[in-house]
Amino acid sequence: MAAMVHSREERITPPTTAQVVDAVGPRLRSLRERRDVTLAALAAETGISVSTLSRLESGQRRPTLELLLPLARAYQVPLDDLVGAPQTGDPRVHLKPERHGGRVVIPLTKRTGGVRSFKQLIPPEPANSDRTLRTHEGYEWLYVLSGRLRLLLGDRDFDLGPGEVVEFDTHTPHWVGNTTDEVTEVLCLYGPQGERAHVRTRPARGD
Repeated sequence: MAAMVHSREERITPPTTAQVVDAVGPRLRSLRERRDVTLAALAAETGISVSTLSRLESGQRRPTLELLLPLARAYQVPLDDLVGAPQTGDPRVHLKPERHGGRVVIPLTKRTGGVRSFKQLIPPEPANSDRTLRTHEGYEWLYVLSGRLRLLLGDRDFDLGPGEVVEFDTHTPHWVGNTTDEVTEVLCLYGPQGERAHVRTRPARGD
């Protein structure tokens, strides 16, 4: 008599309401730190006091719609992203793309300090787009994966293609964009306090 094998589906117990609520604070703190936003700046944008934001992130204040709606608007994310249940059954890190203007930014690390890495998808820039050179804290390293990248750096103009790398101090006035008719993919390392990537080269012959 042939043996009968019965398959059994593994069921994952969904999180309780209390677990979902408890996860909101850490999720808000992580989102704010990934975007380098201070509590004071967030308070000014949302009208929520610094003390309330701090208590909300630490779990000492219960999240309500009156608090979460202005935060969702400030971060430009769906409300579900702030209160959604954490993913289960998969230990891998899930990093969601973020939109900044027309660009898609995919964080590749979850660290909040030191050098961080991103992948950027930069759409073609309109001919009349704002190309004002700007400065900010930090140091940036860009590697073009596909397409072409244009970098205006001080009084210099760079046209970079796949496999080309550029690094620069972001205190130097700069503009980064895409003046072609296809999407450009770029790998970016960014040190908010001016940290630089450590590049090792092969020793010269005879060394």
